[in-house]
Amino acid sequence: MTVIAHETSGRLRLRLDRSSADLWTRSAARVEVVRGVKEVRLNAPCASLIVAFDGTADTRRAILKAIDEPIAADAVPPAEADGPDLAQVVMSGALMALAAVLPPPLRGPVTVLNVAGVVLRGIRAAARDGLTVEVLDAAAISLPTLRREYLTANFTRFLLDLGGYIEASTARRSDHLLRDLLQARPDTVTIETPSGEVIELPYDEVVEGARVVVGTGGRVPVDGVVAAGAAWVNASAVTGESLPVPREAGDSVLSGSVVEDGRLVIAAERVGEATTTARISRYIQEGLADPSGIQSESQKMANRRVLITLASGAGVFALTRDWRRLESVFLVDYSCAVKFGTPIAIKAAMFRAAKGGCLIKSGRSLEAVAAVDTVVFDKTGTLTHNTLEVTDIHRPAGAALDEPELLALVASLAEHTSHPVAGAVVDLAKRRHLAHIGHEEVSFLVGHGIGSTVCGRSIRIGSRHYLEEHEGIGFEGVEALIDRLAHEGKSMLFVSADGELIGVIGLRDRLRAETPAVLRRLRALGIKTVAMITGDHEAKARQIGTALGLDLVFHDQKPEDKARVVEALKAEGRTVAFVGDGVNDGPALMAAHVGIAMPRAADIARATADIVLLEDSLDAIPMLRGLATETMALIRSNFAASVAINSAIMAGAALGRLSPVATATLHNGTTIAILLRALASTGAGRARRSTPVR
Repeated sequence: MTVIAHETSGRLRLRLDRSSADLWTRSAARVEVVRGVKEVRLNAPCASLIVAFDGTADTRRAILKAIDEPIAADAVPPAEADGPDLAQVVMSGALMALAAVLPPPLRGPVTVLNVAGVVLRGIRAAARDGLTVEVLDAAAISLPTLRREYLTANFTRFLLDLGGYIEASTARRSDHLLRDLLQARPDTVTIETPSGEVIELPYDEVVEGARVVVGTGGRVPVDGVVAAGAAWVNASAVTGESLPVPREAGDSVLSGSVVEDGRLVIAAERVGEATTTARISRYIQEGLADPSGIQSESQKMANRRVLITLASGAGVFALTRDWRRLESVFLVDYSCAVKFGTPIAIKAAMFRAAKGGCLIKSGRSLEAVAAVDTVVFDKTGTLTHNTLEVTDIHRPAGAALDEPELLALVASLAEHTSHPVAGAVVDLAKRRHLAHIGHEEVSFLVGHGIGSTVCGRSIRIGSRHYLEEHEGIGFEGVEALIDRLAHEGKSMLFVSADGELIGVIGLRDRLRAETPAVLRRLRALGIKTVAMITGDHEAKARQIGTALGLDLVFHDQKPEDKARVVEALKAEGRTVAFVGDGVNDGPALMAAHVGIAMPRAADIARATADIVLLEDSLDAIPMLRGLATETMALIRSNFAASVAINSAIMAGAALGRLSPVATATLHNGTTIAILLRALASTGAGRARRSTPVR
């Protein structure tokens, strides 16, 4: 039962059981994905978990339920002590050599000593789980022992141990990819105090707001913003960017990045278990504990193959009465390559995805991405940035101001408001280096516009409704222009001086630069339908849809409509992925077969998504699709190869063409080759985005 050490509104500090410290990270990962949870921080030295949430009773209950749910022992990555046992390989090899040179009377006892462990494991497995690969191994090694074919029995034991060692080594290597990806956290962190003194602090004592110092060759231990200094930073281990990028005051840096040249003072924004590297670790460990559908099916298939081997051996012996053929057939185990190769391929893909900028919460999510045929994007913050851009600046005939003067005038007044339209105008004026125009105090009419006096003239800026209804401004002569801009899906800002219209400014959503290329790559990777959901009116939505070549555009959609659209597409038989970033995207992310959240997404969106992007770019999505389809194809081809090769080996064994020793050698060689092929899918460069994020 969880002990609540301290509680305030929206914050829990939970005391953890020190006897199960190896499960703490998994517990934190479970809590982090609870709807309503804003932040989770694990304080290992104090054995406590700090949870910030929305303060509701439902969320509180869900947090306590998540932390109290038992975690299966086999869901936790094995400890180092349970790794590959080279000593057992050496021991069985030594006993095999010893039995070969001993007098005949002593060979039997040495062989029994050598094979006893395999036989006992088989007996225990049969009693516990029924017919498994351990039972098959025990049968294959018992037959030659009982028939006093000691060389065959000892060599079979040696090959079983050698194959098991290589299988375990391969699996362990795939586990170590996480360590290679993230590196161990530092014991201490260099901090600059307010007085300018540089000191060393234990990693767990670093707090938000601390000024962290990282020099050449150092690894950034926090997520934050550069407060001082300049450096070339390599973030390839975290974001997949292949080249170092310059970072200076005001730029963001992620934990796990390496300073290749220079020195940075970083204002820490996220520390400890809240950093990017800690979140990656939790997501991946949580994901590895949740086997994919194909992984679960592989396990079932592997167990069925054991029965096939036993039945085939019995049939061969019934027809031939040949013990050696029976021994040979029993040494063909279809399950090994299937059982071990599939999880290794899944692990490798998840690690590659993390290097490429995606956090995948489970193997099932990876499998679902490969099956997706329809991708639905929420417009704002996903296909577009959360900002506008100026596209048109028009002056009615006879207007006194030229275009730069008009833009400078509007920007000088608009800089006093935080409205997105104002921000776009101010941004353009800054890029054109236009001078500020002096003015009197700015007045605001919320929802309509702003006004001021400039050089004795009354200036009004805002919507048509504001200027026409409140200020009595006429729009004769610009109706055709307004209709054209509206047809193009653009927003409009109107400017008047002393009761006369002097300017019309057109704006549109700023598309992400990478969006068109990303959509083309998705289609090339087999995505049949690309759709967009937006609350915009039809003309504006259609304009964006046409510009991007979208197949479906759902316009005038309220936030609660998004999930219904996804459900409707699923009802048509489509496999749907939804990409979003807002609080109101949570239901749609959950409704889709695969939910993908942008890195700046609201907490609820990240919690309900199956996949979270690490960088504010869509480039990782086609990388993810390609990786998922490649991984599923690899698993299927490995299975086909395993069945074909082992069937050929079994046929040779059944026909008496292969001795037990030859059968064991060929079978183990096949298994090892397939495992190495699965592990080789971790190739470094292929997981990276084709367009680095700057």
